[in-house]
Amino acid sequence: NCHLASSWMNSLEKIVEDLQTNTTLHDEFRLWLTSMPAASFPVPVLQNGIKVTNEPPRGVRANLLQSYTELDETFLEGCSKPHAWKKLVFACAFFHAIVQERRKFGPIGWSKVYDFNQSDLECSMLTLKMFIEQDSGIPWPALLYVTGEINYGGRVTDDLDRRCLMSILNKYYTPSVLEDDYHFSSSGTYFVPPAGDLQSYIEFIKALPAEAAPEVFGMHQNANITFQLQQTAKILDTIVSIQPRVATAEDGGPTSDDIVNGIAEGILKDLPEPLKRSQAAAGEDSPFSMQAAALGVVLGQEMDRFNRLLKQLTKSLRELMRALQGLVVMSSSLEVMYTCLLNNQVPGLWQGVAYLSQKPLASWVVDFHKRWAFMSKWLTKGAPTSYWLPGFFFPQGFLTGVLQTFARKYAIPIDTLNFGFDVLKEERAEEILAAPEDGVYVDGLFVDGGRWNAEGHHLDESEPGVMQSAMPIVHFLPEQKPLEDLFRPKRQDEYQTPLYKTSVRAGILSTTGQSTNFVLCVLLPIRANTTPDFWVQQGLALLCMLDT
Repeated sequence: NCHLASSWMNSLEKIVEDLQTNTTLHDEFRLWLTSMPAASFPVPVLQNGIKVTNEPPRGVRANLLQSYTELDETFLEGCSKPHAWKKLVFACAFFHAIVQERRKFGPIGWSKVYDFNQSDLECSMLTLKMFIEQDSGIPWPALLYVTGEINYGGRVTDDLDRRCLMSILNKYYTPSVLEDDYHFSSSGTYFVPPAGDLQSYIEFIKALPAEAAPEVFGMHQNANITFQLQQTAKILDTIVSIQPRVATAEDGGPTSDDIVNGIAEGILKDLPEPLKRSQAAAGEDSPFSMQAAALGVVLGQEMDRFNRLLKQLTKSLRELMRALQGLVVMSSSLEVMYTCLLNNQVPGLWQGVAYLSQKPLASWVVDFHKRWAFMSKWLTKGAPTSYWLPGFFFPQGFLTGVLQTFARKYAIPIDTLNFGFDVLKEERAEEILAAPEDGVYVDGLFVDGGRWNAEGHHLDESEPGVMQSAMPIVHFLPEQKPLEDLFRPKRQDEYQTPLYKTSVRAGILSTTGQSTNFVLCVLLPIRANTTPDFWVQQGLALLCMLDT
């Protein structure tokens, strides 16, 4: 387990180097090393050795086949309730295949990559057998909790991913799975086969399709396009990374230095001036007036963050241009920045003080200027009628400011407030003529993994080939939480739609237990013939910005 000894990897590299020149080694000496993928593992050791990788099988069929190939026939036949036992063993193995294969769909499958493995399946089957043998009936709540919250859920660090995991498990650990006509997907292809011996299950699995359609995961057909786009992007990134970067004037075009210098000069030339409080509108329109005190604090904090980023951009671009002219030494950080500009990527020097974004450099610069224009207009003209939520470094802080404003206005404790949501007909901020009496209008959001049906006023499935779509303006209205809501069952005609800053969805786990990429859940109505679980498994979410 070399990945657990990162600090010792340099010593390992030296030991392996010494082995190359050691003439006293026995002819049959072999050094075996095991490791999870780790950046700290020495590259020379990899280059000098024979590599063997052990990866989970790809595809639902291959995953099921591995599970049943490794299953002991004595274990399969050793239960006093064979009908329920064999059906639930297959359901458990199928669930295991589904949670593993959802990873290929990226963030709409799981917001983070979780290392589910065969030990999770083995523990779940042992637990399943224990519960079936001990009870006269099948304790479904206990099975769901131990399998979902402990065996598999123990690896899941994101609350919304855990919600998805439990939603999927509910489809396989249900009394309906014991019935012969129960299917795992609408196509009818996947179901529990009739009870038989181990070989009969293996033959059934071999007859399944090699590639599972997205519907077996509870996902839209567009999920396959997402997967293919991700695979294509990886291939293109690999091709770009191995391209030679040394270009000379003999090639008939500009050198790499000329290209990078031109990019740096263009960005630097167009950078705006820092935002200053002295530019604020006067009188009642001032964003720092008493009426707007809470949001004024938010604006001040956003200005500070923006100016800090602006300072970093200016400083690093000037340093890079000086290094290209030979006036200063090209440091390692400037070399990395050089490569990023050449590859149309946002340098890490900027990302460290910037907002979360997945945009390439050219789009990032355009977005940067759009953010500055939004903040500048708010500062100089007063509060907008509709707020462009993607323009904030920290949208969670802005929404807290909205709650504070409402709490002060009506003398209500802020911890008793939450947001209600109303989706308007208007789609663009220019169509909003006046701000609401309470709360704020929010624009600039996108639906990922679905769409907003304006005619039916509800969430709906995506159009074929359309990955993301614009969301109309949403009224975020603070409201007091009724005490009875704590005990009321969740409504089945609404979906707690997670709102993320970027399409990656994953972020650093904060002290609240949520990802820093997560903003809040927006309660939205859903199509009449669907349930919240349907949209959970679809991976539907709202985004503040797209990747382009």
